[in-house]
Amino acid sequence: MKKHQNIFQRLVHILSIGLVAFVWVGSRSEAPASPSGVEGTNSALVPAPVPVNGIQVVNTWPHDRGAFTEGLIYHDGDLLESTGLNGQSSLRRVELKTGRVLQQVAVPSEYFGEGLTVLNGKLYQLTWKNHKGFVYDLDTFRLERTFSYDGEGWGLTTDGQSLILSDGTDQIRFLDPATFQVRRSIHVSDRGRPIDRLNELEYVRGEIFANIWQTGFIARIDPATGKLLGLINLGGLLSPADCVGTDVLNGIAYDAAGDRLFVTGKWWPKLFEVRWKSKP
Repeated sequence: MKKHQNIFQRLVHILSIGLVAFVWVGSRSEAPASPSGVEGTNSALVPAPVPVNGIQVVNTWPHDRGAFTEGLIYHDGDLLESTGLNGQSSLRRVELKTGRVLQQVAVPSEYFGEGLTVLNGKLYQLTWKNHKGFVYDLDTFRLERTFSYDGEGWGLTTDGQSLILSDGTDQIRFLDPATFQVRRSIHVSDRGRPIDRLNELEYVRGEIFANIWQTGFIARIDPATGKLLGLINLGGLLSPADCVGTDVLNGIAYDAAGDRLFVTGKWWPKLFEVRWKSKP
């Protein structure tokens, strides 16, 4: 588990993305980092060298407060979700408009579930510190095989050719879905400064979207170069009442056919369809 840090260490600057935003740095596991629901979104910002876009909420739907969301996918009208925490991790199929769990398998208690993606009729799920991933049949959730990777597993998505993996650093790796060997890697940066703590991933309109852990921002990343293309500010999604007992923003799903973007967080009671605006 990531360790809690003292009060002075917990106040950090996101200087690497060219803006000043104070965020709380807490545990990635059982205890909520803060009751705010979306971290770092009420801080004063200075002009950034990349676009910082606001959002418009299009729809709001229920989300299971018991889901410590680590991976999220939209597929054939439903959501596929990977939840975390040892002894509570799962793979789920969720009804979009009700939040009702339609299908579920538990992940063995020694594993902390992480990122999730679907490719060629298979579901791929990461674990945090075990260097181990799972491959399931998309329809039945039957476990078909396991695979290994170096480092931690945080986020997972696909461009239709490779599995795209984040590990909490500034590095994103592109893996062969058959052999799980690294085809190539990129380092995400803004004007030469690394952008780390990249968490849940989603491939959107030819870009990689990444939650920046413990902030209310999604980074938009060029998959060819790792260049930071922009930020999406998701501050203020939850009301103060809804924030009680929640953890950080985490969970991005994209409906390519409908051009719809969905976001939620760990232990959040709601899931949002949002549209990012061209201006902050």
